[in-house]
Amino acid sequence: METELSEFEQVMRRQIEDFMSPKQGDKKRGGATTASPASEPAPRAPRSKAAGAPKTGHLVKLAVRTKPLEMDTVFEHASTSISKIEAQLEAEKAAKKAGYPIIGYVIETQRL
Repeated sequence: METELSEFEQVMRRQIEDFMSPKQGDKKRGGATTASPASEPAPRAPRSKAAGAPKTGHLVKLAVRTKPLEMDTVFEHASTSISKIEAQLEAEKAAKKAGYPIIGYVIETQRL
């Protein structure tokens, strides 16, 4: 009974060690000598956004037109400003620069 219990404890400890640090557990079993864990580079988490995407700011959607009696078109602008009003002003300037002289209203503003 005690041998089964001690074997069970050894197996559980080994599994817990493997779960907590899988790289070290594999190297211990292989018999290879390991360097200090500080010398290994830390694993990096995958990025949720692309490298060029703004990390903070607002996504502003404007209703814009090129002619007075034309239907509204949606113009989107991603601003890096944390201020909602500044982001709207930047979006309006970008819309005018893109060739939409008439800015109707702000449809939506989302935080990035």
